[in-house]
Amino acid sequence: MKGCVIKALAQEKIYTIDDIYALPEGERAELIDGQIYYMAPPGRKHQDIAGELFGTIRQYIKSNNVSCKCYIAPFAVFLNEKDKNYVEPDICVICDPDKLDDRGCVGAPDWIIEIVSPNSRPMDYYKKLFKYQTAGVREYWIVDYERNLVTVYDFKSDSTANYTFSDNIPVGIYSGFFINFSMLDI
Repeated sequence: MKGCVIKALAQEKIYTIDDIYALPEGERAELIDGQIYYMAPPGRKHQDIAGELFGTIRQYIKSNNVSCKCYIAPFAVFLNEKDKNYVEPDICVICDPDKLDDRGCVGAPDWIIEIVSPNSRPMDYYKKLFKYQTAGVREYWIVDYERNLVTVYDFKSDSTANYTFSDNIPVGIYSGFFINFSMLDI
C-alpha cells in the first residue's frame, strides 16, 4: 500500500460521574450518555418560576400528607445507566424513599420540571425528554416562559398536552392537584 496513509479514528472521550465531581467549585454541568453539558447560571425569571413552583408543590405535599419529597436545583439525579448520566432538574418529585441517598436521587424521579432558558431549549425539548422517558420518569413538564407555554408529558399514559400560563394544569401524579401559573407570584 505504497503512499497510503492510515489514520486512526479519534475516539470521543466518555465522561463519568467522577468527572462531574472533579469540576471546579461553582461550575455546574450535567452528564448525558457520557458527554458533559455545562450549565449557565439561571436568570431572574427562571428563578422566580422555580421558586414559586417549588413552594406550591411542597405546600401541596405537606398539606395532603403525601409521602413524596420535592427538590429544587441544584439536586443530583443519577439516571438509570450506571455512571454516565447525571442531571440537575429544576424541580423533581420523588415518591420512592429508597431512591434517595446522601448524594441525591438514584433512579428516575416521579415528576420532573425543567424551566427553559435560552441556551437550554434543545437540551430540555429533546435530549432530556428522551432520557427522562427511557429512565422511567412518570411525568415531565417543560415550562417555556418566553412562549407562555407548559408542555406536559405523561409517560405513564403516553400522552402530551400543551397549556398556557393561564390554564389550570393538572398534575398527573396527584389526583385533584392543578397549577395555574397566573396565580403564582412571577
